[in-house]
Amino acid sequence: MKTTVDQENISKEKALKSMKRNALALLGVAVLLFIIAIYFKIPMLQAFSEAAMVGGIADWFAVVALFRHPLGIPIWHTAIIPTKKNEIGENLGNFVSEEFLNREKLEIKLEEFNFATKASDWLSQEEHANKIADLVVVNIIPGILKTIKDEDVKRFIQVQFAAKLESINFGNWVALALEPLQKGNVKDQLLTNLLEVMSSELSNNKDLIRKKVKESTPFLSFGLADKSISEGVFNGLQDFLDEAKNPESDIRIKIDEYVYNFLDKVKNSEEMRVKINTMIMDFAGKKEVQEYVNGIWDEIKLSITNDLEKGDESSIKKNLSSLIQSFGNGLKEDQVMIDKINNFIKNDLLSVLLNNKKVIGDLISSTVKSWDGKEVSEKLELEIGKDLQYIRINGTLVGGLIGIIIYSVEWMYHHFLV
Repeated sequence: MKTTVDQENISKEKALKSMKRNALALLGVAVLLFIIAIYFKIPMLQAFSEAAMVGGIADWFAVVALFRHPLGIPIWHTAIIPTKKNEIGENLGNFVSEEFLNREKLEIKLEEFNFATKASDWLSQEEHANKIADLVVVNIIPGILKTIKDEDVKRFIQVQFAAKLESINFGNWVALALEPLQKGNVKDQLLTNLLEVMSSELSNNKDLIRKKVKESTPFLSFGLADKSISEGVFNGLQDFLDEAKNPESDIRIKIDEYVYNFLDKVKNSEEMRVKINTMIMDFAGKKEVQEYVNGIWDEIKLSITNDLEKGDESSIKKNLSSLIQSFGNGLKEDQVMIDKINNFIKNDLLSVLLNNKKVIGDLISSTVKSWDGKEVSEKLELEIGKDLQYIRINGTLVGGLIGIIIYSVEWMYHHFLV
């Protein structure tokens, strides 16, 4: 699949070849007119065609001499661009650094341009915001996803996950979370609610208790003791829970003491906090947890890829476009920020450019020098060669007209002055 750049180059090559054919065809017409003028003895037409041929050929030579040796003959001062590439690069670097990177000129242009205002106006338009968003979702994000190795991302997530866990003192968190239970009626209410739930679940699972009891009784009892045993177990558990729900009962007091001692250990015992941290870290190190953490990146990547495939309906693109527009609209209304951006460009960024203008000039010069002379010549001809063909066309036409003028002056001289 050809890229946009390749397609543009093909289009430019076609346009260049077309203009070359036009210029050559016009020169051919001049040659044909010269033959006709000689054959039919038409002096004015002969003067026109002769001058047109000279002008067309001379300008062809001049245009071709910029890029290569005409007809492959190494004539002096031809193939100017490839042979003078280094001098061109050096002169271009000096021109940019001395003429373009000039504080006075740049400050005037920056004042006139008002970059921040123009940028905010441009970004606030939906069409432009969509173009930027489209560029990001079509080229940048997929490129990043292809460049990034899944293993590296997963390893990074694992390292960050482990480091974050190690930096957290879960013992302190648990102690802080449980501290309110030691105050007021929160603990009592929580225990009562928990016991209510347990009592309700016990009633709802009475048949399950009977089944478990039956599976555990001796086979030779033929099920005769199942019912009495299961009823005893059920009733015993129910009585225990009912008594525990009573805040004044001995069972409830013992439960309260156990909970209080546990909360006190969590709050005041460093050993208990270490145990809690160790327990959580051990849990985080389990294979299932590690696989879940690794799967986070896969899920993120899949979600992004699926969303980007929706094209204009992509949520990422819509949100990004909306964000860009909002930024542009917000910037337009914030004169303070506009002034800051313009001042930054005018002072800070401009100072950086001016302080490094020699470096920039040397960079341009060295870059041009590093290019292949033939390749530079071909690229330049592709860019400006089409327009240069008009020089050949104009040379042919102007040469012909000058030929007529010269012939007319000579004719008038011989017929009126001599």
